[in-house]
Amino acid sequence: MPVKIRLQRHGKKGKPYYWIVAADSRAKRDGKYLEKLGAYNPNTNPATIELDVNGAVTWLQNGAQPTDTAKAILSYKGAMLKHHLAGGVRKGALTEEQAQSKFDAWLEEKAAKIEAKSDGLSKADADARAKALEAEKAVNEARIAAAAPVVEEEVAEDVATEETAANEEE
Repeated sequence: MPVKIRLQRHGKKGKPYYWIVAADSRAKRDGKYLEKLGAYNPNTNPATIELDVNGAVTWLQNGAQPTDTAKAILSYKGAMLKHHLAGGVRKGALTEEQAQSKFDAWLEEKAAKIEAKSDGLSKADADARAKALEAEKAVNEARIAAAAPVVEEEVAEDVATEETAANEEE
């Protein structure tokens, strides 16, 4: 039975949410699957990916072929690297400890990149909010400045009217 690691669409119109599954290649896109390996939410920034890396590596070792998008996701989470390192261990090029240390170093580096991206996004968001606040303040000041002469004229007219009324009473 040819097995594919692919995405199974869930969610509503315009808001996709995917399950990462190992399924028979002849099954429907959203049909029966053999095992759910994780989930992928492209609606968040950065995209949220939950993946059972060891389960995905097991399926890859048993011959499952990932689709292009699934392969990109597996690479992003390190499943393809772990599969590659497991091949090196089987051939005797690496020991299990060396492979695990390489994988852990890669995970730390990847986590740092993701953290830097989310920090950059939050900083950009804060800058955009600050600019919007400054623009709003400028508009409000211009509105107040435009309204000030009208208020001064009304005050002057009121004072003149009061003086006229006071003079008439005398």
